[in-house]
Amino acid sequence: MINILEYLEETLDEIPNPNKVAFAGADTSGRTELTFHELSGLGRACGSYITNSGIKKRPIAVFMQKSPSMIAAFLGVIYGGCYYIPLDSEMPAFRIHLILETVNPSLIICDDVTSEIIAGWDVPLPFSCQVINFSEVCKHTNDEVALANVRVNAIDADPLYVVFTSGSTGVPKGVVATHRSVIDYIENLSTVLDVSADTVFGNQSPLYLDACLKEVYTTLKFGASAYLIPQSLFMFPVKLIEYINDNGINTICWVASALSLVAGLGALKAATPKTLHTIAFGSEVFPIKHYNLWRETLPDARFIHLYGPTEATGMSCFYEAVRTYETDESIPIGHPFPNTEIILLDDNSKVPEDGQPGEICIRGTCLSPGYFSDDEKTVAAFIQNPLSAFPDKIYKTGDMGRRGSNGELYYISRRDHQIKHMGHRIELAEVELVANGCDAIGLACAVFDDTNSHIVLYYVLSESVAAETMDEASNKKIKSTVRSYLKKNLPRYMLPHNIYQLKSLPHTPGGKIDRVKLLEQYKTERM
Repeated sequence: MINILEYLEETLDEIPNPNKVAFAGADTSGRTELTFHELSGLGRACGSYITNSGIKKRPIAVFMQKSPSMIAAFLGVIYGGCYYIPLDSEMPAFRIHLILETVNPSLIICDDVTSEIIAGWDVPLPFSCQVINFSEVCKHTNDEVALANVRVNAIDADPLYVVFTSGSTGVPKGVVATHRSVIDYIENLSTVLDVSADTVFGNQSPLYLDACLKEVYTTLKFGASAYLIPQSLFMFPVKLIEYINDNGINTICWVASALSLVAGLGALKAATPKTLHTIAFGSEVFPIKHYNLWRETLPDARFIHLYGPTEATGMSCFYEAVRTYETDESIPIGHPFPNTEIILLDDNSKVPEDGQPGEICIRGTCLSPGYFSDDEKTVAAFIQNPLSAFPDKIYKTGDMGRRGSNGELYYISRRDHQIKHMGHRIELAEVELVANGCDAIGLACAVFDDTNSHIVLYYVLSESVAAETMDEASNKKIKSTVRSYLKKNLPRYMLPHNIYQLKSLPHTPGGKIDRVKLLEQYKTERM
């Protein structure tokens, strides 16, 4: 297999009922579900439009609301021999423009809602780019000859998508994934989860993140079904459980914070997700007390801990937890998937002694080719394996881990200022970059309280504002202004939980902002 579309095509040949619903969920066009047959038709029409437009092996942005139609648009881009860049429909224009400037797409596919968003942007796109509604694209007549020619020239090293994570300089980083890396991931993951045509996924992750791979392409491979759960339901956990039961959802792959939300608000005592038999979790540390509540509620279900970075195409390790844990224990991340190797390296690029911490490094066909149009970051993160005598790339995750006495891997913490919050990878530098753009702020520093999962922003006033006479009312007004600015320019999951104004920021002897001191100050004040 060399192309991800083969999953859909083989399923159409083998599935007893091609009109079986593949994906269901809210859709602004009024369509709440798409069958496998409809996915193929929409994808081929979209792909024909792309090829007939003369676009070849180019990035195409998909700027749509989370819906089955957005998945059909992904397939259309692939049928057209291109690769897609999924964008968040609720993302601030500031961030979207940074991404679009980086990839310079040949086409932006939108829907009714996002087309209005584009029309309302204050700053026009800095390049010439066609913007078209997916509903119009789908009216194009299929060109089977053109589609066949695309596939003749396709190889598994071709890019499939580029997803953007937060960059260390505050600028988003585009992680490239290939058909081969995604196919290998889906093959491994589906074995671990024991997926079949009877699997009914409950998708939690946004479609602009690689986390959605678990449901999207696994559904296509097996002829399974997936419900795109409305984000609003996660604010009402009991209704969320009712939704799971009403739709017969039996498999979920959620970030740990989503599972913790359900357990922490007592929803499991009020309702039981009776249809669930497989619960996979990852992206963040799952608090033991919340994990235990889930296990006590569903003692016969499988609980699978998944670990892996976007740069290694989704997940790289798995561990099936088969017991409850004490609160001072941690659940292992286990062992790597087949054809994947995990190497721990210390600061001297040596393998640490047993039980000692080291940076988690990954090798195998799961690795991304690198960051889109950013050789400097690619070379820094994807390095030569110091343990190999021949050319062999490994990815330095920035995560610290250790091996237990039985060889299982344990995650310890982040090595740098990148955090995992609400299921998203975030560079605190990006929060600072946006905050420093506020006229009232002279300098800002963001820290993360992992105990309470709080992003905290400290700032000093800009010189012009600080020169004015400040009273309590004025300070409150400024704080309100800062909050409004951040809300306008940051995604919800990156908004600081608390913000504090200081007369000055502490510095280390080397002249850097003392982040450790700020974090200690925050934790002390909360005690």
